[in-house]
Amino acid sequence: MKTRERILECALQCFNARGEANVSVLEIATELGISPGNLYYHFRGKEPLVLALFERFRQELAPLLQPPPNDARLAIEDYWLFLQLLVERLEAYRFLFQDLANLAERQPTLARGVRAWLAQLKHCLASLLAQLQGQARLQGEPSVISELVEQITLTLLFALDYQRILGRRADIEQVVYQLMMLVSPHLSDASRQDTASLARRYRG
Repeated sequence: MKTRERILECALQCFNARGEANVSVLEIATELGISPGNLYYHFRGKEPLVLALFERFRQELAPLLQPPPNDARLAIEDYWLFLQLLVERLEAYRFLFQDLANLAERQPTLARGVRAWLAQLKHCLASLLAQLQGQARLQGEPSVISELVEQITLTLLFALDYQRILGRRADIEQVVYQLMMLVSPHLSDASRQDTASLARRYRG
């Protein structure tokens, strides 16, 4: 692994474990066993490190956030698999979302990137819900579906952190289950039954 990637991996582990604000560039260099100058050659401070990790996070999620073709008919399991993969990435980069407001306030470039990513995420969610609606598997007025997109987004961003506040370990399946329960009341009878069956497997 190249030095740049080693630095990013170490920074990610340290930020996730202790919080970005509690980790210095010197501590990352010490953890890696390299000189501060070597680290500075690749990243001139902590802000470029955070931005590089956020960009890597976006790149890893980019294929997942491409809406499927309009004529695709996905199984209901595919939608929940999409959410599980999404939550797994959020957990892998959890430091970004543990103190997002303060982190974004300190780093305006990051704030712009996060807003752009959120717009992409919500566009993808809206497309998936519209596809379900077009196939008569989801019901609701446009305003209701728009609010559902907001509720899904909020749950994705903060459910794992809520678990940590309660002193629980991160439970990705619990978050997916909560998302199922958000969407379930809007599904057709057949899709709701499929979701209930999946939910029992998640919580079984």
